[in-house]
Amino acid sequence: MTSPRRWTLRTENTGYTVRLSPDGPWAELDAWGPLGVEDGPSALDWSRRTHFITPADAAPAEYLPYGLRPFAGADLVASRPGEERGVWWDFEAVEEAAGSLRLAFADDVIGLRAVLCYSTVPGTDVILRWTELTCTGDRELRLERIDSAGVTVPVSGPARLTYLTGQWSQEFQHTQLDLPRGTFTMGSQQAVPGHAYAPWLAVQDGASEAAYGVALEWSGNWHMTAEAEPGGAVRVRAGRVPHEGAVFLAPGETLTTPRLACAFSPDGLDGLSRVWHRYERHLAGERLRRPRKVLYNSWEATGFDVDAAGQLELAKVAADIGAELFVVDDGWFPGRADDTGGLGDWYPDPAAFPQGFGRFVEEVRALGLDFGLWVEPEAVSPNSRLYAEHPEWVYRIDGRPARLVRNQLLLDLGRTDVQDFVIATLDRLLTEHAVSYLKWDMNRPPTERGRPGADHADHLDLDAQHVAGYLRVLDHLRAAHPHVTVEGCAGGGGRIEHATLARTDVVWPSDNTAPLDRLSIQYGFLHAHAPHVMSSWVTDAPGVFDPRPRSLAFRFVNAMCGVLGIGADLRAWTGEQRAEAARWIARYKDVRDVVHHADVRLLGTPADPTFGVQYDDPAAGRTVVAALSTGRLDGAPLVPGRPERLRLRGLDPRARYHDAESGSTYSGAHLLHYGLPFAWSADHDADLVVLTRQ
Repeated sequence: MTSPRRWTLRTENTGYTVRLSPDGPWAELDAWGPLGVEDGPSALDWSRRTHFITPADAAPAEYLPYGLRPFAGADLVASRPGEERGVWWDFEAVEEAAGSLRLAFADDVIGLRAVLCYSTVPGTDVILRWTELTCTGDRELRLERIDSAGVTVPVSGPARLTYLTGQWSQEFQHTQLDLPRGTFTMGSQQAVPGHAYAPWLAVQDGASEAAYGVALEWSGNWHMTAEAEPGGAVRVRAGRVPHEGAVFLAPGETLTTPRLACAFSPDGLDGLSRVWHRYERHLAGERLRRPRKVLYNSWEATGFDVDAAGQLELAKVAADIGAELFVVDDGWFPGRADDTGGLGDWYPDPAAFPQGFGRFVEEVRALGLDFGLWVEPEAVSPNSRLYAEHPEWVYRIDGRPARLVRNQLLLDLGRTDVQDFVIATLDRLLTEHAVSYLKWDMNRPPTERGRPGADHADHLDLDAQHVAGYLRVLDHLRAAHPHVTVEGCAGGGGRIEHATLARTDVVWPSDNTAPLDRLSIQYGFLHAHAPHVMSSWVTDAPGVFDPRPRSLAFRFVNAMCGVLGIGADLRAWTGEQRAEAARWIARYKDVRDVVHHADVRLLGTPADPTFGVQYDDPAAGRTVVAALSTGRLDGAPLVPGRPERLRLRGLDPRARYHDAESGSTYSGAHLLHYGLPFAWSADHDADLVVLTRQ
């Protein structure tokens, strides 16, 4: 902390310096980068000559309201109902402590106090930012825009934006855009982050390897906007988006925006990914000490056709090949022969389990397997008993038809009584039976999003209420059932962000399990999220977007890049396939601590003939490399050629590394300069190499 009007927050490797602007009552970014970057003239300083814009529009502002910043994009738009929009605040106070900073600004005319909040995260290079808005007057305030923060990145040329795009079954596609000038925006209005975009963005200066990243911690509607401004900077704004278009703040009431995590790495996108991985290990806390067990899920083998005998047959084979957990997916409750019924009536189907569900669970556990269940607690089928008893619990607009999506409706989880019902339901399932794994799914967004009978004078904020209800239930699960592993899913990767990751153990990136499709999904996912949260299955699914077949080895090595699961119909596998699966599962158990806790480096891209993921655990002296052949093998081995090689990174060039499987020993310099050799063939398209430092 260097002066009364300039403050520096320091993480393990980075510094973030904020100052009060000499040009007006706002905070602006002075420096952000490696430790010591604040010592020298600010790269964000500007000439202070403005034409047709105001100084506030030209400034690298941390947070400014419409009024002070009328042209270049405001982070806050506020008014008193019926009056003109605009806030003109003055600096009020500063509070600083180790690792935290709070800057307060106030507009006494409109009656608003805004506190810009900063906090470092111990053991990481992440700085959290959010804003607290308080109505200090005697009349309510109308807030049309309530962003969490503004983040400025200096660039010397076109900025390169990296973001994650897609659709259902094609989530987390690594996408890049050069933005020399103009505005880029993305977001979701689906009450979840959605499949189209992840609330994550990286910005790079084309002339530098340095990478800046932001990620929004919010499970509902959101936006993220990057603007390449005239003065040679990119400014990113991010925040939640109210469903009703505005939020009303009553006198004395405070609204706290979602947290925006901000990260920096001098080592490009690869280094930035390691910053995010470390942060997500911090979010997991003590739960990270618990190994993620090898899972078998019955969905792709049986679909809705669930019965005790068929499930036990699968469980026995799963136990034989080394699985540690058996999960019964959709179809275990009454009325669920297909997707037209059953949701909401969360009781085991007596017809499917004629000797009792408890007996079935005991038989699964007697095989040495933990037991898990799939649920979709926010959904309800129109022909369910729950809907007959509580039609008012679903989102609906009075006088309008309730549209079905996937033959179901969505419960209004913003209601306390609905939250209490979901909590009671999950408590019953988790206490009456020895369930140690819960897969929480959510397969439809709200369409007609209203609350029947509600008084609109109460100024509903349905999106924020649903998020609060969702998080309340997850917080209850964590407190009341700490032994239960919780998997987050929303039709695949539709609700993956830091609020969910802080309360779950793993997430399901996509419903698409085809090998090459999944490789592309996981490549994007690992840029933003850590391997210990990435649930990945070995299945029999053919490619949806890339139909090239891949071996069982490829499918296992690919799935071992995160948390290994199996979803194939094991009954149809040959004895040879089962034996091979058992060998891969045993190898995974040997390396999963490295995969889930180590530093990750992505070696190339899925578009390359050979792609790899490198996991380094310097303390244990182990490096694990998952190598996958994605390319064509025309003419091999008839045409002379050399093995493919993956150049590793981050190793000690003077050390020696031994591969016990092949008996080979390499110098670090060799692995860095030439790389690991792989002689691919039609029958050999993947490998897992474990290197031990000697």
